[in-house]
Amino acid sequence: MKEVHDASCGVAAAADIIGAKWTAVIVHDLSEGARRFSELEHACPGISPRTLSERLRALEDEAILVRHSYPEAPPRVEYTLTDKGRALLTVIDAMRDFGHQWLDCAHDHGDNAPAAH
Repeated sequence: MKEVHDASCGVAAAADIIGAKWTAVIVHDLSEGARRFSELEHACPGISPRTLSERLRALEDEAILVRHSYPEAPPRVEYTLTDKGRALLTVIDAMRDFGHQWLDCAHDHGDNAPAAH
């Protein structure tokens, strides 16, 4: 019998990528176009430069984004989503919709009803 969450499980494989802290925020920010490191840093309040660098490298390794270096002085580096990264946007959009409907802390009164917006 196959394990529910073995290496061939699509949900587990996707969760390994999207479940890492900051990934969803980074991918969401890149959905608006190319971003420089400092722009991504501002989009993720509280992230350390080291953590952002590690997340970007991991997303590049997964072919979610691509790093473009421009031979300028000073050097310019931008990050953009790949086709694989853009395919993740449906998941990110669903997370945003879920968050707005069910996790709006300002309107959360402990019941199971969605917040009215």
